[in-house]
Amino acid sequence: MESSHALFLGLLQGFTEFLPISSSAHLILTPVFFGWSDQGVGFDLSVHFGTLLAVVLYFRRDVFGIARDGLVSLSRRKLVGQGALAWYLVIGTIPAGLAGLALLDLIDTVLRSPTIIFATTLIFGILLGVADWRPSRHRTMDSLSWKDALIVGLVQALALVPGTSRSGVTITAGLFLGMTREAASRFSFLLSIPIIVLAASVKLLEVATSDVAVDWSGFLTGGITSFIMAITAIHFFLKWLNKVGMWPYVIYRLILAAVIYAVLMN
Repeated sequence: MESSHALFLGLLQGFTEFLPISSSAHLILTPVFFGWSDQGVGFDLSVHFGTLLAVVLYFRRDVFGIARDGLVSLSRRKLVGQGALAWYLVIGTIPAGLAGLALLDLIDTVLRSPTIIFATTLIFGILLGVADWRPSRHRTMDSLSWKDALIVGLVQALALVPGTSRSGVTITAGLFLGMTREAASRFSFLLSIPIIVLAASVKLLEVATSDVAVDWSGFLTGGITSFIMAITAIHFFLKWLNKVGMWPYVIYRLILAAVIYAVLMN
């Protein structure tokens, strides 16, 4: 893998992972647009590690508090502090984890087609816009229930289809549940941690059991660049959230869908 390709794809993955525009779609479509060879499972593993480190570091206080209170709640057999949120993150992760195991081969083959990516980019972009337009969004993360977590988790499973966007679809679900933009986004970002851990574990298993040599130069480039770009994207997304809302991402998705249709489907 050429170093320039690894640099570009690492930056692209880090930038798109936590924005509601689908990182998987961009990683699939970019090599197609430019005629590059597939980046390989080793590179996918590196950018998963990079984005995981970024979100954990950025939300380190939340992560530490939730993990601590979750373990204390488990040992005491009663909810302590943010113990409920810890369980909600578990509940929200289960549907996507099970769906990923059941549909792994389908995800890596049939669902990567430009037609499917065009449809998911367009449809879920429109849904994000509709959700952001809705009034009376006042719920905070303190008001979450296990039913809310389950609904967001079930919706998150849809993000296994490229073009859907994990962050986009979970934020959309949160907004439809009446959550504020900030609450929906923070829950989405926290929910990304166990999902990225699971995805990275699958990629790690693939690397460990395959005979394909890992391009360590590309691995390091992808991991470092995705980390830097991801932590930057998270910071500015949350900083500008209430000023710009979701519509810049909705418009981008509509433009991207038009480009996919014009270039890859005609």
